[in-house]
Amino acid sequence: MSDYISNLIERARKAQAQIEHFTQEQVDGMCERIAYHTSTDEFAHRIAKFAVEETQMGKVASKYAKMVNKVKGGWFDMKGEKSVDIIEEDKAKGLIKIAKPVGVIGAIIPVTNCEATPVLKSMNAIKTRNAIILAPHPRSVQTNKIIADLIRELLVKNGFPADLVIHMDEVSMENTQGLMKQCDLILATGGGGLVSAAYSSGTPAYGVGAGNSYTVVDETADLDEVAEKIYQSKTFDYATSCSSENGCIVYKEIYPDFISAMENHKGYLLSSEEKQKLQDAMWLNGTLNRDIVAQPASRIAEIAGIELPEGKEFLMVEETGIGKDYPFSGEKLSVITTLYQWNSFDEAVQLVNDITNYSGSGHSCGIHSTNQERILHLGRSVKVSRVMVNQPQCLANSGSWTNYMPITLTLGCGTWGGNAASENVNWKHLLNTTWIASPTPSHQPSDEDLFSADVRAGN
Repeated sequence: MSDYISNLIERARKAQAQIEHFTQEQVDGMCERIAYHTSTDEFAHRIAKFAVEETQMGKVASKYAKMVNKVKGGWFDMKGEKSVDIIEEDKAKGLIKIAKPVGVIGAIIPVTNCEATPVLKSMNAIKTRNAIILAPHPRSVQTNKIIADLIRELLVKNGFPADLVIHMDEVSMENTQGLMKQCDLILATGGGGLVSAAYSSGTPAYGVGAGNSYTVVDETADLDEVAEKIYQSKTFDYATSCSSENGCIVYKEIYPDFISAMENHKGYLLSSEEKQKLQDAMWLNGTLNRDIVAQPASRIAEIAGIELPEGKEFLMVEETGIGKDYPFSGEKLSVITTLYQWNSFDEAVQLVNDITNYSGSGHSCGIHSTNQERILHLGRSVKVSRVMVNQPQCLANSGSWTNYMPITLTLGCGTWGGNAASENVNWKHLLNTTWIASPTPSHQPSDEDLFSADVRAGN
């Protein structure tokens, strides 16, 4: 086992032991300071610009928005919440629940969200009196270091040990695997291979599934508003988020009007010839071309040899099939959305399930509709953890100021996506709990109270 990783773990354990019995006020005060100082205009702009320069992915304005909104939102969600000592008590039942830290967290930081993710994960760790080791992608090592250095400086300034947050600067697959084997809990945000490695490491892990979010559009929606929301989501950070609308499933009768609305909001519908050119450029030997990931539409068009009209910022391709022979039905991590049509709403629901069964099981889908029965039918029928109603998906399903989803950048996908959690993973998932149970008068019911007469009669 790597001496380098063992040393990081030892440092983190010593730091965590020092705050094992810190009070709620102490950890909350620290989290508040981290949230404030990492979301100032000056730092948020600086790290957003640096992240784009280092990774060559995404855009500065979007990364700035994540630093401001996700970090402040993360603090908003945890502010005033109990994570120390007694967090629940039911005197009538004689039950008390006490929160305790898990120890050292190994956090895998994705290159696509390398700016806000380490901040949120560090805040979540400190809220729960844990230490955390941040393992960045090789393309975002310096971004991670700048963030970790600022947090460490704030920790020392406020009487906390710096090694509660450690930047892993020697990045390699071997070291990442070593971290996952030696830490106490893994937060694995990244590609499928990395998440699988986390689950097979022998260490408890919260992983994420692949994203391939589709949104259903029906005739009750305002198409101009729908197109604006899809544009906002699809072009945000050039689709670094797997939550951006990878595809739209549109009612056939409104499809021409939908296309017009999308074109009015900077979308460009590819011809069949252009679609083939794009497909050939996007998948090389069956693998997504990294040169098109999180790039502007103009760059993607240039790579594919497509002449993109001026002012167009995302691409649309029409599709009918699903599966490996139809790669546009899968995750694309680019400003490209795939279009399907439906005649009956049951057909739309089936398309969501068939598409996510192929790619993106358990993650998310959306619907633009004012028909509450359809909204509930979709929610009851799809095998995803989140259904976003009349919202831009990538700005909504990880939590936002316009809904009350828990704010995170780690989206559990349930057993559908091979994950333990089917919710937005945040600080609440980083706790151990001890239950204290005191005796109460017996509450055992009689058989007459417990079972119905019909069942007791043998029916």
